[in-house]
Parts: sequence; C-alpha cells; structure tokens
Amino acid sequence: MERLRSSPLHANISTALDKQLESIHVVQARRKDEIASASSRQRHGPPRCQDERVVLALAAALRALCLATRKVRTVLWCALQMTLPK
Repeated sequence: MERLRSSPLHANISTALDKQLESIHVVQARRKDEIASASSRQRHGPPRCQDERVVLALAAALRALCLATRKVRTVLWCALQMTLPK
C-alpha cells in the first residue's frame, strides 16, 4: 500500500501489525506449554492445578490475539481507504 500511495503509511499501522505478530508468537508459546503439560499429565496421572494455569494462560493469549486481529483489520481497512483513488 505504501508503494501505491508513494508515501509511508501512518505509524499506528505498523505498530498494530507488530502487536498482532507478537500476539501470534505468544499464542504459539502457550500452545506448546499446553501440549507439554498434557503429555506429562498422561505419564504422571491425574491433572494438577498447574494444568489449569496453563490453559488459562492460553485463553488469555487467545483473547489478546483476538483483540489485536480486530484492530489490525480496522487499521488495514483504513489504510486501504486512504490508498484508493478518489
């Protein structure tokens, strides 16, 4: 879009994209933690309180990703509107 406009986009656009990418990495890390916790639970018997914390951390990371994705969609729509010819 920057090439179409021949000028840089607003700084908030790249910030929103960076936050979404960061949120994606956090969700991936929490999911890996959950998988590791689930595999250790199968070996060691009944679930523990720690497993609950892992799932809640994953849920919080997914919520943050949802909010970041919603913001990115809005920001990119605004950028597209600024890029289109009038």
